[in-house]
Amino acid sequence: MNIDSQFITVSDIPVEIVRKKIKNIHLGVYPPEGSVRVSVPQHITNENVRLAIVSRLPWIKKRQEEFKKQPRQTEREYVSGESHYYQGKRYILDVIERHGKHALSLKNNAKMILSVSPGTTKENRALVVNAWYRQQLKIQIPQLLAKWQPIVGKEISDWGVKKMKTKWGSCNIAERRIWINLELAKKSPECLEYILVHELVHLHERHHNDNFRSLMDRFLPNWRQSRDFLKSEPLAHEDWGY
Repeated sequence: MNIDSQFITVSDIPVEIVRKKIKNIHLGVYPPEGSVRVSVPQHITNENVRLAIVSRLPWIKKRQEEFKKQPRQTEREYVSGESHYYQGKRYILDVIERHGKHALSLKNNAKMILSVSPGTTKENRALVVNAWYRQQLKIQIPQLLAKWQPIVGKEISDWGVKKMKTKWGSCNIAERRIWINLELAKKSPECLEYILVHELVHLHERHHNDNFRSLMDRFLPNWRQSRDFLKSEPLAHEDWGY
């Protein structure tokens, strides 16, 4: 797909314009800083884009203000005594330095035990923790797919887990591939389930319109509760978002 990107400023707000082979204009405001990006058909002029943005300025400013008010996690140092989260529960990190293979485990539903070699850097400790989070999601997601694909009536061809800057999940409709944000390992199981169903429903309906919401209501009636919970959760220190 040919993609052309440029920036303009509208009412002192930087806006990224991304031109694609699409039919409609799609405007988004993204965490953590409320950056604005608009995807437009290739034939749309900058002036028409500007007019579209001006018409949505109150909504844009409201979303940016919401992101400013949203709590942020402090930067993780991966040292003993820190709070870390898994499936919505708080664990106290206990770092044990010893020779051997790096590992992470949970203990007594209260501690997260990180075993690393002496002198392991913060960055490498983070890699161990994130690898464990990824492993847990790769255990959970197939179970959820086995449950929800028959209910939604759609099957994917592939899925994966990765850090994403602007979304909790994404769906490549043409290739029927779903990506899940690694951060969801830290959230309650209901949040992971909601995002997975959300992305599966996109195989029925590409846009977040009335039909999409109706399908979500049918398959997962409490989806708005999970959505609102995710919106209220602290943003990670690293760049990610929904």
